Amino acid sequence: MDTVQLEWNLHSLGNEHHWKKEYQCTGILEVDFAELCTRWGYTDFPKVVTRPRPQPTFAPSASTSEKPTVDDQRLSGSCSLNSLESKYVFFRPTIQVELEPEDKSVKEIYIRGWKVEERILGIFSKCLPSLSQLQAINLWKVGLTDKTLTTFIALLPLCSSTLRKVSLEGNPLPEQSYHKLMAADSTIAHLSLRNNNIDDHGAQLLGQALSTLHSCNRTLVSLNLGFNHIGDEGAGYIADGLRLNRSLLWLSLAHNRIQDKGALKLAEVLRPFELTHIEVVERRRLLLEKGSQERSRSPSTSRHGDSKTERDKNQLMGVSSFALVEKDKTQTVKTPKGLGKKKEKSGEVVKKEEKSGPGQSPTQGTPKKEDSAKAGKGKVTIPEQKLSKGKGAKTGSKEKRSILMESEHSGQSLDYNRPSKHQLVGEATEMVNPLLEPVEHRDGKVFMPGNKVLLHLNLLRNRITEVGLEAFLTVVQYQAQFAKSKSASKGPVGLLWLSLAKNCFSPQCPAYAMIQELMLPRDPISKCRHKEEEPVASST
Repeated sequence: MDTVQLEWNLHSLGNEHHWKKEYQCTGILEVDFAELCTRWGYTDFPKVVTRPRPQPTFAPSASTSEKPTVDDQRLSGSCSLNSLESKYVFFRPTIQVELEPEDKSVKEIYIRGWKVEERILGIFSKCLPSLSQLQAINLWKVGLTDKTLTTFIALLPLCSSTLRKVSLEGNPLPEQSYHKLMAADSTIAHLSLRNNNIDDHGAQLLGQALSTLHSCNRTLVSLNLGFNHIGDEGAGYIADGLRLNRSLLWLSLAHNRIQDKGALKLAEVLRPFELTHIEVVERRRLLLEKGSQERSRSPSTSRHGDSKTERDKNQLMGVSSFALVEKDKTQTVKTPKGLGKKKEKSGEVVKKEEKSGPGQSPTQGTPKKEDSAKAGKGKVTIPEQKLSKGKGAKTGSKEKRSILMESEHSGQSLDYNRPSKHQLVGEATEMVNPLLEPVEHRDGKVFMPGNKVLLHLNLLRNRITEVGLEAFLTVVQYQAQFAKSKSASKGPVGLLWLSLAKNCFSPQCPAYAMIQELMLPRDPISKCRHKEEEPVASST
């Protein structure tokens, strides 16, 4: 009898495994989730419901009577019973979804207030990949652990390529392993980690995920670290991550514990900063590697007297450092279509190309188009936007900036309810290591242009005094001056929105007033308001 019972149990388990494996998801989350839960032995599982939208407030008209009638009193009694029931329904575990208006496909998933366990994530790994239009997953206070976070990260690559936003708020983790969401192979563009008790150690892991000397996150566009426990040391780690990161556009550190020391570190990377010894060594290595690759690609190397050994010697001794810098300027940008006309008009451009051409002497003619195209393909490690044919780098950056321009002015979160073409920013673009950017030599030190890719920085409600405020004033003055220069047309120009309100200084502080005055014409939202007000003023 025991043998028969054992065989029956094995048969039942086999059938259960067969059901789990053979079920083909339909792409309708409500049906798929319920069916998979039933097959996996769930009896009481959360229901999939459409996310409720806030109803407009009702304004009673003046003609209505102020005294309630008997029917109104009866109605109010039944409403109170219904409202009591609705409160219980509200706290009942559900999976809320937001649908596309056209085809009713799931666009966003919201789970809040109930514990998401390992087996629920296992079911999600089966049914979420069939959601072809899924753009965002929001998990608020779902009791994540470091283990379940690892499981959650493992299912993200299975989902549709349209998934770009992940919000994990109110999920403090003992090991603070949130940086795993920003791994090199991550496709997340928008990440919100508010209210997770992230301290300086967690900020260190996140800063290293943004960039190190040999690695960099290339897909993350916005990062919300508001309402955490990040102090000066943690802000310094985030600033270190911004040194060589050229993809992050939007950063919120609001409601943290950052004081002047951390503010100074953040301000330092937004203007020209001195390279460390390790960064200088890595820059020289990259320049030598780039030069050797260009010489190996050039077919005309052996026909000229400038020998390879002599050039290598000059580079090692630092003699040709200026020429290499000029190389960076001309070869990090692809040649636009109209450049041939400019060459005919301006002899200087031709001379620069002759000087920086791979394996060519100063007396040699203009390099061939094929060679210049080949030379432009250097090794890529850390991103910065380059010009592409027909489309300038400026155009690509505008598409990213449109997200920031439409963000809420409160600075707490981006408005993700936009058409998907504005959200899916992870397009393939050619990148160049920021260490290969043109540098400035002063007093034997090497200074690199600051991070001008970051457009939005929120430091609301920290502990910054006038000391830190002065540092940000210097940044804003530098970036405003840079925006007026001719070189600004070649790429990003720095912060468009900066929030320093509710810190430890007076709102009437002269430095704060000057920052606001300088940032006002740069703020895209204030520009739009000004344009809208102009026709109204002219009509009156």
